[in-house]
Amino acid sequence: MSLEADRDAILARTQQLLVAVTGGDWEAYEEICDPSLTCFEPEALGNLVDGLDFHQYYFNLPGGSNTPIQSTMIGPHIRIIGDVGIIAYIRLTQKIVDGKPTTSAMEETRIWHRQSGKWKHVHFHRSPAK
Repeated sequence: MSLEADRDAILARTQQLLVAVTGGDWEAYEEICDPSLTCFEPEALGNLVDGLDFHQYYFNLPGGSNTPIQSTMIGPHIRIIGDVGIIAYIRLTQKIVDGKPTTSAMEETRIWHRQSGKWKHVHFHRSPAK
């Protein structure tokens, strides 16, 4: 694959991931992610999370929202190093809270690894944007 094709694939896979998260689609999320996915994120309270079990909990919460949620990547920067792809961006999430539209921003870095010709999500770091 060319560098441009790899960048396009990383961008597309990241968008698929965000759609799976905002849509609560565990099967899609599980297919996109490596089983040994690691992360630092606000929900982990400063701890390194290893594996998918921690994440699955959030997909199974009762009383899920039936209002639309939209995530937008702002300024994605992609770097390819062999079979590793890194994407960093600001993620804007729009949703309805207490009947009013709201937007939140997170700084996100995601690491992808090409496995058997397919990009798998292997690590991420999310922090509130300041």
